[in-house]
Amino acid sequence: MSVEYTRARTRKDLEEILELQKKNLPNHLTKQEIEKEGFLTVSHNLILLESMNIKCPHIIAKDKGRVIGYALCMHPDFSEEIPLLYAMFEKIREVLPEEQTFIVMGQICIETSYRRQGIFRGLYSFMKQVTASQFAHIITEVDRTNLRSLNAHYAIGFTLLKTYSADSKDWKLISIATQ
Repeated sequence: MSVEYTRARTRKDLEEILELQKKNLPNHLTKQEIEKEGFLTVSHNLILLESMNIKCPHIIAKDKGRVIGYALCMHPDFSEEIPLLYAMFEKIREVLPEEQTFIVMGQICIETSYRRQGIFRGLYSFMKQVTASQFAHIITEVDRTNLRSLNAHYAIGFTLLKTYSADSKDWKLISIATQ
C-alpha cells in the first residue's frame, strides 16, 4: 500500500468522496457496524462540496489513484450552508476568541479496508501542514455516541471545547492547534 496525501483537485476526487460518504451514512450501515466502525452524520451534494473545495481544498488520501479517505475543509464562510451545523458554528463563536482563526474539519472518513493503518492520523497531519499558514485551529464536532471517532480524535491530540445538545443529539465540539 502506498498512500498519497493531497488536496482534492478534480471532479472525480469529489465524486469519490461522495461515494465513500454514502457508504458510511447510518442508513447504509448495520447497528453493529455503527458501533464498531463509527458513522457519518452529514450528507453533502456535489455542488456544495465543489464550492467548499474552491475556498479551501479538501484533504484526501489516495491509493492507486483512488480516494480511500478524506477530511473535508469547511471554511467559516459556509456556516449557513448546512442547517445541521448551525449550532456548531454558534458554539464555536461562543468559545473561541474572535481573533482566533479556524477551519472546520467538516467530516472525516476512511474506507473500511484501510482503517487502523494510520490514515486517520495521516489525513490530519497533512491537513495541519497545509492549513497552518491560514488557520490557528482545526475544529470539528462529533456525535457523543460515536465513540470510535471521539477516541480517534482524542488520540491524536484533539481537546474538548464544549459539550452541547442540538437537533436532538449531544455533541462534543473539539479542537487541535495547527502549530
